[in-house]
Amino acid sequence: MKSNIEKYVYVGFRVIVLSVLIRQLFIGNWNSAFLCVLTLFLFLIPNFLEKRLNVSLPIVLEITILIFIFSAEILGEISNFYGTFKHWDTILHTVNGFLAAAIGFSLIDIINQRNLFHISMSPWFVALVAFCFSMTIGVLWEFFEFTGDQLLNKDMQKDRIVQKISSVDLNPEGQNVPVIIENIDHTVIYYQDGDQMKTELVEGGYLDIGIIDTMKDLIVNFVGAVTFSVFGFLYITRRDKFQFVDDFIPKLNEKTVPDK
Repeated sequence: MKSNIEKYVYVGFRVIVLSVLIRQLFIGNWNSAFLCVLTLFLFLIPNFLEKRLNVSLPIVLEITILIFIFSAEILGEISNFYGTFKHWDTILHTVNGFLAAAIGFSLIDIINQRNLFHISMSPWFVALVAFCFSMTIGVLWEFFEFTGDQLLNKDMQKDRIVQKISSVDLNPEGQNVPVIIENIDHTVIYYQDGDQMKTELVEGGYLDIGIIDTMKDLIVNFVGAVTFSVFGFLYITRRDKFQFVDDFIPKLNEKTVPDK
């Protein structure tokens, strides 16, 4: 049974998203309306996991997941927090790394505690698996963003304006020696639009196509994954002193736990 706090949080978020959905439908913004429907669907994930996997999600983890989804879709995409707040995307990817590590940690820690496969795994191994699980999720997400950009002409891997580039493609002799261009002031892009040749001026430097954003996302995912993995290791070795980690790791329902 969910606590009253969880119920109020669920209802509150759903009311807000439904209000946003009605407004987007009213103004004919179908893309944002779809994101609202997707958000409502994603809100069902905690309940789905609890029922299908017979696990119990701590209230802190459950509410954090809801806030994360709301921040990414409603605030980030529809309200353009990604463009308004410089580090919004960085914060979310860091939190994602932390949460994914928590889930990976719980999967292994459950097996380790219940001795389901009659093996005992060291705290170092459990922490390593949690870290690797989180990084794998981060990489798969970047694959998803790249696919969306390439196939659907999205801009999920946000571009950056840079003032310096280094490329072997600019080497006039075709050697594997990069040509370095610094202090780039602006870039002019020429492109064909039907029968017309058009230009686009990029003020302030050169337009980097996604690579910096991708690497930044993976680096902060790494930070989040390492942070939880360290706390997870300490939690296994000293559960009495790091009990707050319990608030972020799912647990098997007692009725589903087999005897050792």
